Amino acid sequence: MSKYVRLMTGDSRLTTILGISAYHPDSSACIIRDGQLIAAAEEERFRRIKHWAGFSQKAIEYCLREADVSLPDVDYIAIGRNTRANLWRKGLFALKNKPGFNLVRDRLKNWGKIGDIGKTLSDEFEIDLNLIRKKIVNVEHHTAHIASTFLVSPFDKAALLSIDGFGDFVSTRWGIGEGSKMKIFGSVFYPYSLGLFYTALTQYLGFLKYGDEYKVMGLSSFGEPEFLDDFMDIVRLKKRGFNLNLDYFTHHKGNATMTWNNEAPDMENVYSEQLMMRFGPSRKYDEPITERHKNLAASLQRLTEEVIFKLLNDLYEETKCKRLCIAGGVGYNSVANGKIYDNTPFEDIYIQSASGDAGTSLGAAFYVYNTLLKKTRGFVMEDAYWGPEFSDKEIEREIIESIKGDPNGDFVVGKMKDDELCRKTAREIADGKIVGWFQGRMEWGPRALGNRSIVVDPRRKDMKDILNARIKKRESFRPFAPSILLERVGDYFEKSHPAPFMIRVFNIKEEKRDEIPAVTHIDGTGRLQTVRREDNPLYWSLIKEFENITGVPVVLNTSFNENEPIVCTPDEAIDCFKRTGMDILVMGNWVVSRRS
Repeated sequence: MSKYVRLMTGDSRLTTILGISAYHPDSSACIIRDGQLIAAAEEERFRRIKHWAGFSQKAIEYCLREADVSLPDVDYIAIGRNTRANLWRKGLFALKNKPGFNLVRDRLKNWGKIGDIGKTLSDEFEIDLNLIRKKIVNVEHHTAHIASTFLVSPFDKAALLSIDGFGDFVSTRWGIGEGSKMKIFGSVFYPYSLGLFYTALTQYLGFLKYGDEYKVMGLSSFGEPEFLDDFMDIVRLKKRGFNLNLDYFTHHKGNATMTWNNEAPDMENVYSEQLMMRFGPSRKYDEPITERHKNLAASLQRLTEEVIFKLLNDLYEETKCKRLCIAGGVGYNSVANGKIYDNTPFEDIYIQSASGDAGTSLGAAFYVYNTLLKKTRGFVMEDAYWGPEFSDKEIEREIIESIKGDPNGDFVVGKMKDDELCRKTAREIADGKIVGWFQGRMEWGPRALGNRSIVVDPRRKDMKDILNARIKKRESFRPFAPSILLERVGDYFEKSHPAPFMIRVFNIKEEKRDEIPAVTHIDGTGRLQTVRREDNPLYWSLIKEFENITGVPVVLNTSFNENEPIVCTPDEAIDCFKRTGMDILVMGNWVVSRRS
């Protein structure tokens, strides 16, 4: 059953908009009807390839199914890219810098695919090309980013900041939103980018996969910002915005190719020899991490924070508005997000769960509906549960096929009602068991938020090592996150602001750190998820039952996966459960446990 209220009685001409992000990392799709979000999902969840960067066909198919509509009956197709944006800037840059052949070739190929996405839709869905092209509206990348947070926020008026790597020749944009309108005050253009600076240092530190920046953010807590003054020569603050010392980079010369074509995105190193001349040899991915590496990570994080806070303080001076909306890939920097309250005048902050490039499909759709069509805003994204869900019958069929049919009889299968399910699962967690928790609709965005989660006891000091040994196989310096009942957050954290999307880091109260050591990072912080009963009643009940047993209203929550995208379907959950060291799998009201 779709989450939105069906209003088809009476008015059969409600506006339906399909939003698409394609041929860009974290390709995605969403669909809205009459200004209400119906469904949203990243393509990686269906393709099983992290950060899928190609055409988002399967996500589109899912959204159309969930909305019970065919592509020809969609009123608008909103694309979160506009290759015609900033054309004169692109031309001026090319004339001035004469970028290399590789850069020009890659950009033209990517622009061609985005510019003719109607042809791809026509071919894949076997629909008349002219009909499709009439429906397409291209929305500039950072306009889509800003719309993706402001137009679904609870604020009628807010300061706006979008900051990432690059999109449509822009890396950073700021302004103010009021009602359904957004006014832009300024932008930072290619080749200057705070996101690319973070990527360059991530690569230099030996983390080479696309999206590895969050690893360096975790590592930064182990070091001291020894190189902060040196980094100030690389990222230079200006009266409005910032620029880069391009001597330390190669992206603008065309020497760093990017592959974004129906596969995992791949980016060659974007830092130059100058960086190694100044800071020494880069770390190989399999080399030990030294104090120098930790201090470089700490310096990178500190400078990133200083740039963000400078942008925000300047933005406040322009807007005098104490409400703030953030979007873009740098919006996932949860450490910086958690410090905004202490370093700027902003008092209320909204960042939706898919603030990165996946969110541009959402922003494009709402921009068309609210801003271009001038429709009144009427939707607030209070939770992240917009992906596929599966009935108990569907789960039962998969269990019969994959579990009960197991010739070795290694598993025990049962079924319980909700109250009993939460009570007994909480008891297993308190007894030290690792539980795969698969419920309701899949999360929108990169975080598991209680529907596709692995849940364990945060009180055990050894639980982090157990999870890494038996399931996650990840670096020891990376923290695990706490899920906490919203009404108890002030008892455990120094800030009591709601954080439903797990993209803010707050200090854990000193007297509580020994109580929940498995989710307390080395610097005494936690990247928390606050759980409100109205948003996820079953997950809230599970944590409440754990509190009834242990006195602690917190569980450790990590994503239900093993070096892959978060599981989407019951068969993927069962496969992950069987091949890892999980003890118990809870899917819907079904419980699967190992005999031994």
